[in-house]
Amino acid sequence: MEFDPLSKQILGCAIEVHRTLGPGLLESVYEQALAYELISNGLKIQAQLPVPVTYKAVKLDCGFRLDLVVEDRVVVEIKSVECLLPIHDAQLLTYLKLTGHTLGLLINFNVPLLKNGLKRFVL
Repeated sequence: MEFDPLSKQILGCAIEVHRTLGPGLLESVYEQALAYELISNGLKIQAQLPVPVTYKAVKLDCGFRLDLVVEDRVVVEIKSVECLLPIHDAQLLTYLKLTGHTLGLLINFNVPLLKNGLKRFVL
Protein backbone atom coordinates (compact mmCIF):
# COMPACT_ATOMS: atom_id res chain seq x y z
CA MET A 1 0.00 0.00 0.00
CA GLU A 2 1.50 3.33 -1.06
CA PHE A 3 1.17 6.33 1.24
CA ASP A 4 1.98 9.95 0.61
CA PRO A 5 4.31 11.68 3.12
CA LEU A 6 1.43 13.34 5.02
CA SER A 7 -0.40 10.02 5.46
CA LYS A 8 2.81 8.42 6.71
CA GLN A 9 3.30 11.24 9.21
CA ILE A 10 -0.29 10.92 10.48
CA LEU A 11 0.04 7.15 10.80
CA GLY A 12 3.35 7.55 12.63
CA CYS A 13 1.59 9.79 15.14
CA ALA A 14 -1.26 7.27 15.47
CA ILE A 15 1.23 4.47 16.10
CA GLU A 16 2.88 6.54 18.84
CA VAL A 17 -0.51 7.14 20.49
CA HIS A 18 -1.38 3.44 20.28
CA ARG A 19 2.05 2.41 21.58
CA THR A 20 1.67 4.76 24.55
CA LEU A 21 -2.00 4.21 25.44
CA GLY A 22 -2.77 0.75 24.05
CA PRO A 23 -6.27 -0.43 23.11
CA GLY A 24 -9.43 -0.24 25.22
CA LEU A 25 -10.04 3.47 25.76
CA LEU A 26 -12.79 5.73 24.44
CA GLU A 27 -12.56 7.34 21.00
CA SER A 28 -12.44 10.78 22.61
CA VAL A 29 -9.21 9.89 24.42
CA TYR A 30 -7.53 8.73 21.22
CA GLU A 31 -8.78 11.80 19.36
CA GLN A 32 -7.28 14.19 21.90
CA ALA A 33 -4.03 12.25 22.13
CA LEU A 34 -3.69 12.08 18.33
CA ALA A 35 -4.47 15.79 18.03
CA TYR A 36 -1.71 16.52 20.56
CA GLU A 37 0.74 14.28 18.72
CA LEU A 38 -0.05 15.83 15.32
CA ILE A 39 0.33 19.38 16.63
CA SER A 40 3.58 18.38 18.38
CA ASN A 41 4.84 17.23 14.98
CA GLY A 42 4.11 20.61 13.44
CA LEU A 43 0.90 19.72 11.64
CA LYS A 44 -2.16 21.97 11.41
CA ILE A 45 -5.34 20.27 12.54
CA GLN A 46 -9.01 21.00 12.94
CA ALA A 47 -10.91 18.90 15.47
CA GLN A 48 -14.64 18.20 15.58
CA LEU A 49 -15.16 20.19 12.38
CA PRO A 50 -18.88 20.60 11.54
CA VAL A 51 -19.97 19.11 8.22
CA PRO A 52 -22.83 20.95 6.52
CA VAL A 53 -25.41 18.86 4.71
CA THR A 54 -27.61 20.37 2.02
CA TYR A 55 -30.85 18.72 0.98
CA LYS A 56 -32.70 20.28 -1.95
CA ALA A 57 -31.10 23.69 -1.36
CA VAL A 58 -31.86 23.57 2.37
CA LYS A 59 -28.97 23.42 4.83
CA LEU A 60 -29.70 20.78 7.44
CA ASP A 61 -28.38 21.02 10.96
CA CYS A 62 -27.57 17.33 11.38
CA GLY A 63 -24.69 17.57 13.79
CA PHE A 64 -22.14 15.71 11.63
CA ARG A 65 -18.60 16.42 12.80
CA LEU A 66 -15.29 15.27 11.42
CA ASP A 67 -12.98 13.92 14.12
CA LEU A 68 -9.87 15.52 12.62
CA VAL A 69 -8.81 17.25 9.43
CA VAL A 70 -5.05 17.44 9.00
CA GLU A 71 -3.41 20.18 6.91
CA ASP A 72 -6.78 20.88 5.24
CA ARG A 73 -6.19 17.70 3.20
CA VAL A 74 -6.76 14.50 5.14
CA VAL A 75 -9.93 13.51 7.00
CA VAL A 76 -9.15 11.26 9.97
CA GLU A 77 -12.01 9.26 11.46
CA ILE A 78 -11.19 7.65 14.79
CA LYS A 79 -12.83 4.53 16.17
CA SER A 80 -12.41 2.36 19.23
CA VAL A 81 -14.51 -0.66 18.33
CA GLU A 82 -14.12 -4.44 18.32
CA CYS A 83 -13.80 -4.41 14.53
CA LEU A 84 -14.35 -2.00 11.68
CA LEU A 85 -17.61 -2.55 9.81
CA PRO A 86 -18.78 -1.49 6.35
CA ILE A 87 -20.82 1.31 7.99
CA HIS A 88 -17.57 2.88 9.22
CA ASP A 89 -16.20 2.82 5.66
CA ALA A 90 -19.44 4.38 4.41
CA GLN A 91 -19.28 7.08 7.07
CA LEU A 92 -15.79 8.16 6.06
CA LEU A 93 -16.61 8.01 2.34
CA THR A 94 -19.68 10.18 2.96
CA TYR A 95 -17.57 12.70 4.87
CA LEU A 96 -15.13 12.84 1.97
CA LYS A 97 -17.94 13.43 -0.52
CA LEU A 98 -19.62 16.09 1.64
CA THR A 99 -16.42 18.03 2.22
CA GLY A 100 -14.73 17.62 -1.15
CA HIS A 101 -11.63 16.09 0.44
CA THR A 102 -10.06 13.23 -1.47
CA LEU A 103 -8.03 11.43 1.20
CA GLY A 104 -9.30 9.83 4.40
CA LEU A 105 -7.88 7.61 7.12
CA LEU A 106 -10.04 5.35 9.25
CA ILE A 107 -8.16 4.38 12.41
CA ASN A 108 -9.45 1.84 14.93
CA PHE A 109 -7.38 2.06 18.10
CA ASN A 110 -9.09 -0.90 19.78
CA VAL A 111 -6.80 -3.53 18.24
CA PRO A 112 -3.66 -5.24 19.60
CA LEU A 113 -1.62 -4.18 16.53
CA LEU A 114 -2.57 -0.81 15.02
CA LYS A 115 -1.78 -1.82 11.42
CA ASN A 116 -4.80 -4.15 11.70
CA GLY A 117 -7.04 -1.16 12.46
CA LEU A 118 -6.06 1.11 9.57
CA LYS A 119 -7.89 1.86 6.35
CA ARG A 120 -7.01 4.51 3.75
CA PHE A 121 -9.55 5.88 1.28
CA VAL A 122 -8.83 7.92 -1.83
CA LEU A 123 -11.65 9.41 -3.91
